[in-house]
This record gives sequence, structure tokens and C-alpha cells, in this order.
Amino acid sequence: MTGLQRVISRRLVLGALVGAFVTVAMPRLGYALDLATAKANGWVGERRDGYLGVIDGAPAEARTLVDTINAERREAYNGVAASNSVPLNQVEALAGQKLIDRAVPGTYIMDAAGRWIRK
Repeated sequence: MTGLQRVISRRLVLGALVGAFVTVAMPRLGYALDLATAKANGWVGERRDGYLGVIDGAPAEARTLVDTINAERREAYNGVAASNSVPLNQVEALAGQKLIDRAVPGTYIMDAAGRWIRK
């Protein structure tokens, strides 16, 4: 296998693992309904780094929810990074893109300039 083939293979495996996490693990965190409500109310949004952010004016409960979910995401991302021998920031960026792509229209996402916009 050539070096390029190994890189492509690793990226495919990494993408599949992150995709599986985003699709399967997130609802199992137990916060799906609360997170959906917080997003629908415009209190939280998906950041490009794979974590949630709190929108200005959100209630304190939104910060607590974001902190809890982000800690669980960080743990999962660390596991994916370690098992694939890739940098954590690569896993975070890939997860962030997948989460933004899957965000419901009308919810907040962070653009490339770091601004919150409605999808």
C-alpha cells in the first residue's frame, strides 16, 4: 500500500468513526430533546470545532447543557483520535463539519469567520 493509499484509508476510517459517533452516540447522551429545544430556541449552536456554543442572551441552563455535552464530546473525540493515531483537532474539525452539515435549517451554526448565523 502506498503512502497516499494509507492516508486515504485512514481518512475514510476516521470519517466513518466520526460519522458513526455523530449519528449514533449523540442521541444516547440523553440530552437529545433538551438539546433540540435549546437549538430550536436559538440558545445554542454548532461550532466548527465540533463543540456547542452558547448564543448571547441564552439562559444559564443552556450553558450547563453545553458544558455537559461538550465534555462528553471531548471524551468521545479523544477516543477516536487515540484509536486512529490522528491529532485531536483533526477529529474535532471533521465532527464539527458533520454536525454543521446535519444541523436543522433555522438553527445557529458558526461560520468560517466565527460569527453565529442561521442555517
